[in-house]
Amino acid sequence: QVQLVESGGGLVQAGGSLKLSCTGFGITVSLHTMGWYRQAPGKKREMVAVISTIGATNYVDSVQGRFAISRDNAKNTVYLQMNSLKPEDTAVYYCNSRNSLDTFWGKGTQVTVSS
Repeated sequence: QVQLVESGGGLVQAGGSLKLSCTGFGITVSLHTMGWYRQAPGKKREMVAVISTIGATNYVDSVQGRFAISRDNAKNTVYLQMNSLKPEDTAVYYCNSRNSLDTFWGKGTQVTVSS
């Protein structure tokens, strides 16, 4: 059974930092395109950052230069380092894995940025 388990969310003041982790169980993250998505109240889920199997990364414009996605294959974990956080970054952040066969989602972790 595949599970993606997120951690690292919380409450932080504007300008602060958080690091999210997503550990895969029953899945080898290095063999999947891994991504972080977020959904704020009343808004659609949006892609925040993705990292491909060869390490190529892509970010939504609003987080470019502030967030960084990375992967530790030995720990089977993907990270999202979030710096210079803004109140508009407040959302539930979800980990996603996908390949040509399957897509999986974690349950999400709440990130709240106070002004």
